[in-house]
Amino acid sequence: MRILIRTSRWAIWARRLGSIAVPLIVISVVLHRFRLITSDLFLVTAGLAGTAALLALVVSLVALSRLWQSGDQGWNRALLGLVLALLCLLPFGWYGNLALRYPAATDISTTSRDQLPLVFEPGTAAMPAPRLLTPTQIAATFPNVVTRTYRLGTAQVFALVQQLVADNGWTVRLLQAPDAATPDGRLNAQIMTLPGWREEVVLRVAGNDDSATVDMRSASLNALHDFGNNGLRIESFLRALDEAVTTALRDGAIAATDRTDETDDETPAPVEVDDGEAPQG
Repeated sequence: MRILIRTSRWAIWARRLGSIAVPLIVISVVLHRFRLITSDLFLVTAGLAGTAALLALVVSLVALSRLWQSGDQGWNRALLGLVLALLCLLPFGWYGNLALRYPAATDISTTSRDQLPLVFEPGTAAMPAPRLLTPTQIAATFPNVVTRTYRLGTAQVFALVQQLVADNGWTVRLLQAPDAATPDGRLNAQIMTLPGWREEVVLRVAGNDDSATVDMRSASLNALHDFGNNGLRIESFLRALDEAVTTALRDGAIAATDRTDETDDETPAPVEVDDGEAPQG
């Protein structure tokens, strides 16, 4: 007589829920990045994916517990549902940790926001009201978000800023290089985060041929929480600019020293003139 071993329905549902959560979150991110769905709809679909993943986690744990006791089939299904649920819940846990670590903000700047205006793309919805931090909160959370002043001309510093923006792969939306008519340089660039949120950076370089002051603003265009992105982006960019300016000053000093040495080498040696008189004995 053949004994049939049944498959646990808990294990079956664990796999089904996990299989629903994974494509739901992947498809919602892809559609959001390509602007095929609005940010509000993305939040709804991401919430549904998180709910499905949470249910898959609970059901898979129940299934594993019952399989251990009953001896039914379905270990593979239960374990697959558990793995898929954990994969889907991982980004939620990551962003949840960031939300607890950083205060809710969407706009960070080293100076007055009015001096660093944003650029909006045609056809996009209006930017929601920004969430701002006080200067004390910025200093406590992002201590390196401060105006930079360098002993280098505005044109040189602006060129370094352009290069760093290009290295970061940001999309330039406005470029105003410093010249006689507009002594202050300005650059606006937009960034897309992994889930598809769009953020904009504004950089201003002011000064003269001897010194330059750099201010930076980073703002989320369609999010209610930046999870620390804007403040961390400003700190990272300005640290890289500090290093670039230091390198430029060092290379300039070395070049100036080399030119001085070459000038000294080209100085003619004294020439002795024989006037025909015999030396006095």
